[in-house]
Amino acid sequence: MTSDPRPEGLRLVFEDHFDGPVLDPGVWFPHYLPAWSSRAATAATYDLRDSSLRLFLPPGHGSWLDGVHTPPIRVSGIQSGNLSGPVGSPIGQQPWRAGMPVLEAQDRFEGWTPTFGYLEMRARAVISPRSMVAWWMIGLEGGPETSGEICVAEIFGDAVGPEPSAEVGMGLHTFRDPGTAEDFAAPRVSIDVAEFHTYAVDWKQDAVEFFIDGAAIRRCVRPPTYPMQMMLAVFDFPERSVDDDDDAVPELVIDVMRGYAR
Repeated sequence: MTSDPRPEGLRLVFEDHFDGPVLDPGVWFPHYLPAWSSRAATAATYDLRDSSLRLFLPPGHGSWLDGVHTPPIRVSGIQSGNLSGPVGSPIGQQPWRAGMPVLEAQDRFEGWTPTFGYLEMRARAVISPRSMVAWWMIGLEGGPETSGEICVAEIFGDAVGPEPSAEVGMGLHTFRDPGTAEDFAAPRVSIDVAEFHTYAVDWKQDAVEFFIDGAAIRRCVRPPTYPMQMMLAVFDFPERSVDDDDDAVPELVIDVMRGYAR
C-alpha cells in the first residue's frame, strides 16, 4: 500500500497527539450528544496515556438514554463541537428519532470544525461481536440543512473476520440535509483492527475519497459543504451479547489526529 496518499500542496492546520494530562478543552467536548440527556449522564470514560487517547466502556458504564433508547446502548464518546436549542425544542444534533425534545440546553461550542481538507486518524480497536467503534463527522445542526454526515470509519465487532479482515463502513448520510447524497457502504478490508491503522478522508466540495493505510477504498459525490465537527466513540450493544461477555471492555485507542488544508 502507498505510505502517504496526501495530495501535494497541503498544509498542516491541526494535530493532536493526546500527549497532555487532559483533553484540550478548546478542541474536545467529552460527552456524547448531551442535549437529549445531560452532560452528567453522557460523560465519556477515557484516559490519556502513552501519547494516546483511550475511549473505553467498563462494565459499570451506564446506558445512554437509559430506559428511553431502544435497544439499549452504552457509549463513550467525545465531540469537537456541540449545539442545541432551548429545553423542549427539537433543535439538536443527531436526534435518534423525530420530535425528540432537548432535555438540557447546550452552549454553542466549536473546537476543530473544518470545511474541506485531508483528515486522518491513526487508531486501533478492541471490540467483540456486541461492540463497535467509529469516527464520523456532522454539521453543528442549527437546522436540517447542516445535518449531513461524513462517516470515515465504522467497525462492528461482528464484521471482523479471522483472516484478519474487517468490514469498514464509510460514506455519506443525508439525514435531513437534501444537499448531501446518501451513499454508504462497508467494504471488507484486509486489516487487523486490533493493530494501529490510518483512516483518512480527502474532502473536497464535489466529492470525498476514503483511505485506509494509504489505499483508496471508496469515493462519494455530493458531500456536505459546511463546517463539520468530529465524533469519536466506542459503543456496546448489550442485546447482542453472545454468552458470557458482560465483562468485555471495548475500546478505541487514538494515537494521533491531523487535518490538512489546501
